[in-house]
This record gives sequence, C-alpha cells and structure tokens, in this order.
Amino acid sequence: MRDRVWRVTGHAEVRRLLGDDRLGRSHPDPQNAERVGESALFGGPMGDFATEHEGHARMRSLMQPHFAPKHMKTIKPRVAALTTQLLDGLTPPADLHQALALPLPVLVICELLGVPYEDRAEFRVWSEAAGNTADGKLSEQGLAELYGYGLRLVAAKRKEPGDDVISRFCAQDDVSDEEAAMLSMGLLFAGHETTVVRIGLGAMLLLTNRDQWDALCADPSLVPAAVEEILRAPKRTDNGGMIRYARTDLEVDGVTVRLGDLVLLSLESANHDPAVFPEPERFDIKRSAAAHLTFGHGPRFCLGAPLARIELTEVFTQLVTRFPAMRLAVEPAELSYRRDALTGGLTALPVTW
Repeated sequence: MRDRVWRVTGHAEVRRLLGDDRLGRSHPDPQNAERVGESALFGGPMGDFATEHEGHARMRSLMQPHFAPKHMKTIKPRVAALTTQLLDGLTPPADLHQALALPLPVLVICELLGVPYEDRAEFRVWSEAAGNTADGKLSEQGLAELYGYGLRLVAAKRKEPGDDVISRFCAQDDVSDEEAAMLSMGLLFAGHETTVVRIGLGAMLLLTNRDQWDALCADPSLVPAAVEEILRAPKRTDNGGMIRYARTDLEVDGVTVRLGDLVLLSLESANHDPAVFPEPERFDIKRSAAAHLTFGHGPRFCLGAPLARIELTEVFTQLVTRFPAMRLAVEPAELSYRRDALTGGLTALPVTW
C-alpha cells in the first residue's frame, strides 16, 4: 500500500459506513487520488464525482429485476442439475478447483446472462487480468478486452435475442449498447469470480477442520449455516478493504476524515470482530454467522448474494451427501493461493476419497 489511507476494522463502524452516502467510489480529483493498488477495477477511484449517486441508483434499478427472489427460485433446479452433472464426472484423485469450483459458477452465470460457455477460456483470462492488483497495464487491458467482448455480445443479441439478461438489457429503449455491455461484463466478472473463490476456500476450510466436515456429513441440514460461516471465515493477510472516498468532511470514531480522503472498509476484519463473532479465528459451522458483511450492507449490498448462496448451498449439500469420505490429497501447507488476484483464492484443491 503506497498511499495514506484510513482503515476501518470494527464491525459496527464498517456496517454503518457501508450505508453512509458521504462515502463513495468516485473522487473530486481522480488523477491525484490516493490508491491502494494498480487494479483498474479496485485500485483507485471509479465513476463521476458529480453524478455517482444517480448513476449507482440507475445501475441497481436495471440489475435488480434479474436477481429478484422470484427469479432466483427458478434458477435453483438448474444449479442443482449442473452441480450433479459436474460431480458425476468426479473420480479420485481430483482437483476440486478445476472440476467443480471453477466450472459451476461460470456455467451458471453464462446461462443467466446468455454468454456462450465455449468462450469461457477467453473471458476467464480477461477477468483474471482485469482483477490483477500488481500490474496496472494488464488490468486495464483485461478490462478493455472484457468490455469489447461485451459490445460484441450486445450486437449479437440485438440481431438474435434470447431468454437471457443481456437480451433483456437490449430490449430496453433507454439502455445503450455501451451501457448494456458495461452492465453485462460487470455481472460476468462479479457473478463467477467471487463464487469460484468461496467454493474452493469453503471446501478447504471444511476438509482441514475434519470435525466440521463430519458434522455436516452427519447432518446436511446444517449446510445453510455452514455457508454463512464459509462466507465469513476466510481472511487474507494483505490488510485490504472496500475502497471508499470521502465526499465531504466527516467524523469516524472520533477521527476527522477530510473530503477526498481514501477510506478502506475492511470487511474481513469486521467479519472477525470478536464483539460480534466470539473466537473469530475458529471455523464453526454451528455459529450464528449471518451478521457477516461479506456482501456489504445498505444501498451497495451485493445484488448477486442470493445467487451465490444458492450455488454454495447446492455444492456443499451434494459434496457431503455424496462424498463423505473426501479428504485433502496434499498437506494444507502445500496448497497455493493467487497472490496478485483481486479476489484471491486457491490455484488448485487436490482431493481424494
């Protein structure tokens, strides 16, 4: 971290500030704004300072219908079928990252958006590049490639619409090709990248805490609670956080934050606040973890949270019921992690049974 930032770690303050419209993603002088990294997506300011609130409200209004509870219910059977299909092909030993964690969220978001699954190798490369935190040029190039791909998809959907999100964006008279491409690629990136990571980390946490795995195998009705703990528990060591810039002078816990100051809201630290989660470093699927802030809070709460929960619930329900003898095929210390990726996560998860 090269520039000065204010870092907020307590659960109560992080939760409050997530809903405070005096903080935002834009900056009045973006060229001179402090940054936390080189990522074009999350290294520094984004958006127009004068119109940020209006733009954010419009974006959510366009996306919200596609993630409404009624629509999500219709997706559950398809998620279950895709999970079953992937697990049917699992033979020991296997890399659970390549065999399940990676393909399932990609399959789901492709079907939802109307993105050809056969293009996954390309857009995965672009997504990983866009989320790179160390190489700014690579990140910008990945973002540009994703946006260009989105424009090509929008042009194709204008000619031959389908029953998918991109086609529905295109059907709205007030949505331009550029806006449809931007929204669609934002959903493509966010809609698979974070869930890929959580499936892998969740399986790793369960398999390295054997008592928790065995408890889940004995009682699969605990899966929804286990999913919330899987969303809460992982913690990286880079001291990062959700980027916000002060839109005015304000006071945070007795400290004066000035207009334009960079504020990092550490969701992971908030999720490990002992005042809310006793013994926070302990992975416990029976704890009440629903107060975690992994999906944010307030007006920027993640619209894709219901979809992520559906996928995670289906994955771990099927894993513990079909593969109760599953175990890591390597020592935990041998597992490797993505260090320059925005979302982190495992590079592989070797298992056997």
